Amino acid sequence: MYTILLVDDEKNLRTSIAHFFSLEGIETEEASNGLAAQQLLMKHHFDAVITDLKMPGMNGLELLEWIGESGPDIPVFMISAFGEVEDAVQAMKKGAVDYVVKPFDPEELILRLRRELERRKLQKLTNTIPTDDDYTGESPAMRQLFSLARKVAPTASNVLITGESGTGKEVMARFLHNHSDRSKNNFQAVNLGGIPESLMESELFGYEKGSFTGADHRKIGYFEASNGGTIFLDEVGEAPLALQVKLLRVLQEKAVTRVGGTGTIPLDIRIIAATNKDLDAMVKARDFRDDLYYRLNVIHLQLPALRERREDIPFLAETFRSKFASSMGKTITGFSDDAMKALQHYSFPGNIRELENMVERAMILAEPPLLERKDFPLHQEEGPQTPKGSLRELEREAILEALLRNNGHREKSAAELGITRRTLLNKINEYGISIPE
Repeated sequence: MYTILLVDDEKNLRTSIAHFFSLEGIETEEASNGLAAQQLLMKHHFDAVITDLKMPGMNGLELLEWIGESGPDIPVFMISAFGEVEDAVQAMKKGAVDYVVKPFDPEELILRLRRELERRKLQKLTNTIPTDDDYTGESPAMRQLFSLARKVAPTASNVLITGESGTGKEVMARFLHNHSDRSKNNFQAVNLGGIPESLMESELFGYEKGSFTGADHRKIGYFEASNGGTIFLDEVGEAPLALQVKLLRVLQEKAVTRVGGTGTIPLDIRIIAATNKDLDAMVKARDFRDDLYYRLNVIHLQLPALRERREDIPFLAETFRSKFASSMGKTITGFSDDAMKALQHYSFPGNIRELENMVERAMILAEPPLLERKDFPLHQEEGPQTPKGSLRELEREAILEALLRNNGHREKSAAELGITRRTLLNKINEYGISIPE
């Protein structure tokens, strides 16, 4: 269950939002201004802050700056009046993750909130690069990869990151952003596979008031909100051809036009794209534009699957054990030899994300002092050379287990597996899996 801090000097608005959130099982605390919010943030844990821009005492921008400098690492959503849109854009450049304009639909706010919190949750599953000297392992492949990434990061070149689901593509994108001159500006991660096709254009490019039914205010798109910083287009292979044309135009003209708008808005952004698909094959099949592909693929970083760097498994497993031991308050000090050997011989079709999920589950169920072989539900141990047929069986089994754990819920299962709902549905059909939703 999430706990959200609502900050607004209008008590009626706070009460209304709190009511809608309670219906969705979300707990809230309230503060009438930034100073009161600051006191609560220093005493209690919150998963996110939703704050108005204009308030007496400490306003929303000042609260945002305090959170960014010395407050907790949590997402901040801004609420603005119609005439404050430009201030809201400035807030996003300073680190706010999103904003809504009054009057707004509480359900839309809840949707955006859940999307961001789930994105952060998934990001933590693969975020194992806390410092410049810390890798996702000690293998030669990863050392070479991050050596190249350090050379690429300070440039303005577009980067294409490829790799299987769960290999840490967003982690790499953030590494590039954090080691560039744009690091103090906004980083916008956009999962194209998670946006309905009908909403992709308005989400990416924004829209003007009255441009379509329901457009009762101007909306700033992800590209515009990324101005001065970096936009990360995850699952770019999911972009339909019609959208690919518009993405190409943005790259060529370095400008964007809102839906329903006439003027162009200049952009100063770096574009990092990622996919787990074979874009070369998609280009040959004419499912992906070759001109867009070459624009995105200036620098190519290929992330290896975990089964291709098994020597990193002990390092990663220990990293996750230490993290969960701290957060759970458990005195489990390591892995038995049999447990570590089993992990190193497993193929991990879900890569780093699957390893972390596995360690988390083991930490919850195991007894001190060590994680034992029995604590890991490895149904099939694989050697270093894994036949393709076995990988398909493992993938099918991983999908089936995720669906069973989540009672057939497609979105939860997809999030756990680190793939989009659309990809999960395709896999369910491909493998003939029959579990009711």
